[in-house]
Amino acid sequence: MGVKPVVPDLWQVSLGPVNAFLLEAGDGLTLVDTGVAGCGPKIAEAVREIGREPSDIRHIIVTHCHVDHAGSLAEIKRITGATATMHPLDAAMVRKGEGARPLHRTPGLANALICRFLIGAMPTTVEPAEVEHEVGDGDTLPGGLRAIHVPGHCAGQIALLWTRHGGVLFAADAAAHAFGLALSPMHEDLDEGRASLAKLSAFDFEVACFGHGSPIRSGASGQFRRKWPARRPEAAPIG
Repeated sequence: MGVKPVVPDLWQVSLGPVNAFLLEAGDGLTLVDTGVAGCGPKIAEAVREIGREPSDIRHIIVTHCHVDHAGSLAEIKRITGATATMHPLDAAMVRKGEGARPLHRTPGLANALICRFLIGAMPTTVEPAEVEHEVGDGDTLPGGLRAIHVPGHCAGQIALLWTRHGGVLFAADAAAHAFGLALSPMHEDLDEGRASLAKLSAFDFEVACFGHGSPIRSGASGQFRRKWPARRPEAAPIG
């Protein structure tokens, strides 16, 4: 099973081409994202691999409605009894079983190849699931996580900033780190996506985790600022 520690109390769970994350939230585990439909047993196995039980997952945060992030939400809720949290725009879609909005390929040859050979045709629906909690930009979540609204790739997408270990950013699909730090290969609105990355660059974080690709384990916010200059002159402190 592809479970890899990132920093103490944080693990990346590889679910094929997409990642989920487990972190210790104080009152149990928080799961960030759920993979495509059918990933429930894989996530349960990952939890046991780190010495815990699926019932230890108390919170599920889904960064956005796309099927590779929200696809197993209903299944994992049944397995764990955990409550779910999303941005209101995408929570409304998942409650109805909708898992896609129109996407456009990001310019560039690499993105053309990724979209043609790696992404392919994705489902557009998910099993409908209850989302008990909705969060907006700047809201605080269990375990010391801060929600940051980052539309562009998806209108209701949130990133998460964990204030431990010098700051850990969960970038979701605001950016990718499969072939170096880069824009997501697909966007609803590319200009919004770039603005969201400039917004993220205004925060300080040592580590960055991604829906697709490997973590950046040191100096992550500096790398973001070099590619997408911060929207504000001064970096925003964590916490």
